[in-house]
Parts: sequence; C-alpha cells; structure tokens
Amino acid sequence: MIQFLPLGGAGEIGANCYYLNINGTGIILDCGMHPKKDGLDALPVFNLLKDKPLDHVLITHAHQDHLNSLPFLIKKFPYLKITTTPQTRALAELTLHNTILILKREISDESFEIYSHDEVDLLIKSIDYKSYEEEFEIKGFNNRDDEPVKVKFYDAGHILGSAGVYINYKEFKIFYTGDINISSQTLMPGAQLPHEKINTLISETTYGATESSNIKSWNDETEYFARSLNNVINSGGSVLIPVFSLGKMQEIFATILLLMKKNKVTGVDIYTGGIGKKISRAYDYNRFVVNYNQNDLVLHDSPQKDIRDVTNYDEFFKFPSIVLASSGMIIESTASFNLTKRWLRQKDSAIFTVGYMDESTPGYKIAKAKKGDKIQLTEPDKRKEVRCDIKNFSFSAHSKREELINIIEKLKPDNVILVHGDEEAICWMGNAALKRYKGTKVYAASPGKEILFD
Repeated sequence: MIQFLPLGGAGEIGANCYYLNINGTGIILDCGMHPKKDGLDALPVFNLLKDKPLDHVLITHAHQDHLNSLPFLIKKFPYLKITTTPQTRALAELTLHNTILILKREISDESFEIYSHDEVDLLIKSIDYKSYEEEFEIKGFNNRDDEPVKVKFYDAGHILGSAGVYINYKEFKIFYTGDINISSQTLMPGAQLPHEKINTLISETTYGATESSNIKSWNDETEYFARSLNNVINSGGSVLIPVFSLGKMQEIFATILLLMKKNKVTGVDIYTGGIGKKISRAYDYNRFVVNYNQNDLVLHDSPQKDIRDVTNYDEFFKFPSIVLASSGMIIESTASFNLTKRWLRQKDSAIFTVGYMDESTPGYKIAKAKKGDKIQLTEPDKRKEVRCDIKNFSFSAHSKREELINIIEKLKPDNVILVHGDEEAICWMGNAALKRYKGTKVYAASPGKEILFD
C-alpha cells in the first residue's frame, strides 16, 4: 500500500511538501515555506506526520517554497535523512542563511523560533547528494519487507540543480516533477524524463490556467526584450527588472550579456547585487558538471555594478542603465520594491517584469498597470501615477500547460496527482488529462487529504 498525503502545496503555490508512505518507508518530497504567509502559517502542516513512519527527505530544488521549512522539520524530526543534488545542496547553504536575515526582519512574533546560522551549518553538513540519474536506495526503519525503495533524480530544467524525483518500489513507479521546465532557457536546457511508463505521476500545474499561446518561446521573447531595452536606453532612460535572486537573475543577466555581446542591445551599466551575485558564482562553478547552454559565459566575472554600493538612487537615472533587483514579485521592503517607487516617477524609464506574479503581490499590480494609471502598491501607500513604461515578458522557468500534458503522454501514468497550482490551473489540467487519456485516474491534491494506491 502506498499513501500520498499533502502537507502543503495542494491547491496553491507555496509551502510545497508531500508525504509518501511506501509499505512502511516514510518519504517527504520537498519542505517549502509559503512566501505570502507569516510565522507558523507559512510552514507545512507537520502535525499530520504524527505517528507516521518517517525516514527520508528528498529536496527537488533550492527555491523558498520547496526548501525553507527544512530546518523546522529537522528540528522536529532530527533523525530524518536528507538527499538532494550537489548543486541544490550548495545553493541551499546560501539561501537558508539568507532566509534567517529575512525572517528576523519580517517576523515580530516572539513565539516563532527562527532557526540559527549554526543550525543551518549543521543541517547542510548532514545533507547527502546524488548526481542526476545516479540510483540510490532508501530503506525505512518500519519497512515491512527487505525490498528497498530505489530513487533517481532527473534534471528538471527549472534552475541549477533542480530535479524531478523517480521512485521505484517493486516495479511500482512514481515520478514527482517538482518545478519542471521542458523548454530551454538561456542557461538551463530543457528537462530530462524517465524513459519508461510510470504508475503515478505527481505533477506541478503552475501555468495550467495560462493559454500556451500567451507564453512565447524563450528565443522569440528575447528578440522582443532586446528591442524593448533599446527603445528605453536609446531615449535616455533606465530599466528596472525585478527578479528572483535564484534562477531568474542568472538567466536574465546572461540573456542581457549575450545580447550586448552580439550588439543587439546598447551597452550600458548593469546593476546586480545581494545574494544573487553569490548564486551566480555557484552557477559558474557548476557549468561543466550539469547540462548547461553557455559553458563559456562566466557570470560572476562579467561587468556589473553592485546595487548596494549606490547611496543615492538618482545615480540610476544620470545615465541609462539596467538594474536587476530582487524580489521578483516586488514584495514590500525588498530592493525591487524600494526601487519601483522611484522608477514609477521616471517618464523616460521602464519597469520590465519577466516572470510569474502572484495576484496578492505589488508585482501583480505593477504588471497590470500602464502609463497614466494610478496605483496603490500596499495599504499604507498613497495612490501614485505611473509615469514610466511597464512591459511584461514571459521568460518562464515552468512548463507551459501543453508541455505538462505532454509529460502525461510520454510517461503514460495510471494515476495523476495535481499539485503546485491554483484552483483554475488544476481544473484545466485535470479536465484536459481526463479528456485525452481515458482510463487515467486524476486527483486534485487537497491539504491533509490522503490518496491511497495498491
């Protein structure tokens, strides 16, 4: 008997965490923190694990919504073994330490005990790592027979080190996509998949509600991006690009560098900074040991200025420049949020959004606005006129919905469990899968509701 139980990430994007009980071996897939919630509400519901066998944690990648609750989980269950890819282990060390600083700034509830830097150091040392397609075995303490669970990671094409998880127990095969991207980006090639039929597919649905025609190919979007950059720069303006420090900053920075190298974009100063620069170094170190599109491009050594060295934001407008600042969804108190307030007043400049914006974030309001509108970024803010240009680009690190459906076509699962998406996304994916693949059972994961397989 195999039990699947969502602890978070069911019917939403955030706090992704799923429990599998495979004949007495307890496996947790990812352990994320919800980016829009505070304190204990941001964590997966660990109380659902009470009295269940617990043996192993498999982490697909180092984004906040898949990783950042791991220290809380290990505090509660210190005997759990953790495995991920070498690259995710390295990135986790950077991102978890950075998260401590963010939590201390954002969390005022003294009853919420934030993990320490020393605890993160110990946690990282305890993480085992396996390369892509390197098989390893998991044997649970309560396993009811001598048959181990066999596991492999497959390159998910999302960010450096991201993985889909293949699990095989007595020829019952499970594949968890994690965050997956079938299409190639500037740095990351498309995902790799198992070459065999899967019994149960656990699939993300991020763009399930988005028409695939509304998401251009990376190459087509790059051409439009180049023309738009030149329009602003050549008129004397500067461009602010809100990005996630992990993944999006490296992809967009690399895209701009290559465009300038090919003389498709006018050369100007590029500003980066924060943890994103350290993450870029990790990309550089690993560019020859993973699938990678630009082995000759060294991000950390490429010309760039540090945002943190700027003491007066007027410097960004003295001469045309491009500024890559986190957070990607322009969350309050972040660098991109503070810069956005200044950018909105600049009639010759522009804000370019380059990825997913949750509807509850200031970034969503910016993405939906146009010059001349009056918007209110947060409750305390006054409504302000948008004087700069705003353009939106679909540089997606997630698969389009048709690509997700094609994964079902390729793996031919008997069961599909839909996670990591809002209700509309999951409904589209579920309906499409049921119409196209008769006989396939489709489940919409619900928080705390178990699904059983024989």
